[in-house]
Amino acid sequence: MTALKAHEVARYLARPDLSEGIFLAYGPDGGLVRETAQRLIRQLSGDDPASASLTIFDGPELDAELGRLVMEARSVSLFGGKRIIRVRNATKSLVMPLTELRDDPGGAAIILEAGNLTPRDALRALIESAKLGRALPCYPDTDETLANLMRDTFNQQGIRADADVIPTLRDILGNDREITRRELEKVTLFAATTKTLTREDILLLCADNGALAIDAILDASGGGHAEKLEMALNRALAASVNPQQLLAMLANHFANLRRWRVEVDNGKPPRAVLEAVKPRPHFSRIGNLEQQLRLWSEPALANATERLLNATSDSRRKPVLAETILRRTTLALCIQAATH
Repeated sequence: MTALKAHEVARYLARPDLSEGIFLAYGPDGGLVRETAQRLIRQLSGDDPASASLTIFDGPELDAELGRLVMEARSVSLFGGKRIIRVRNATKSLVMPLTELRDDPGGAAIILEAGNLTPRDALRALIESAKLGRALPCYPDTDETLANLMRDTFNQQGIRADADVIPTLRDILGNDREITRRELEKVTLFAATTKTLTREDILLLCADNGALAIDAILDASGGGHAEKLEMALNRALAASVNPQQLLAMLANHFANLRRWRVEVDNGKPPRAVLEAVKPRPHFSRIGNLEQQLRLWSEPALANATERLLNATSDSRRKPVLAETILRRTTLALCIQAATH
């Protein structure tokens, strides 16, 4: 009986202990299920993948003719290469033909792809109990496995990523391995020439073009960085982020700075104030927020908050001018911060 743990699958794929038999990749992460099957096919194809005989079925098409799987497994390859059968969307309806093949697969490697199967599922139970069966669970990436995947990808491509690149990318990505691979391919292609990646690159390439640009708008306005402000505003507005929403978020940001500044004025170090905030700001923003707390006094923050509230009100009365009001107000705040 061989039931691998999820964390053992990657190691197993690097060196499978069977060249024939029934392999079941299953789990809730469909992207990882497909990737697991593809990696297994590459490994089992040997030194000459082109010579392998690969047959692909969709599970439902075998339901009407269950004997077809047995016949295919025991057929002799016309060209003598490794015979590999890939079955997508496999279900327990295949238990009968697979029972016939479990002890004698005829030299073929049968690779099944399935969704999330419980331990009592007949298909999973059959593979786990077979001498020539291997069940490969595919569960969503954890923060650790996702970070390791990114790190390995960048190392293989010789790309030097800034310290905040992996945490930023991890925050953006979900848990589907296929999506993760697609995004990693995009950023490695982007960095193919420079061999470097920054957080700004990740926000530009992978973020919902505007969602994480909002942080850049807040910090550029509060930190006095006019060029960064212009870039972030263009990115957010191009992604159809509502100018009135941005003004409201800026008002909230400066109100927070004002509240934190009171604690600083009472003798608490800026870093200690920020570390106590719930929810805590992303670590990549801590330095920017510390700088803003040092640049702005409490009275100046009170005036900035009032200015933003008035701008928000004006934008609602004259929505056609909302973008103009946003740009004018943020630039004024940016200049004020830069002259402190």
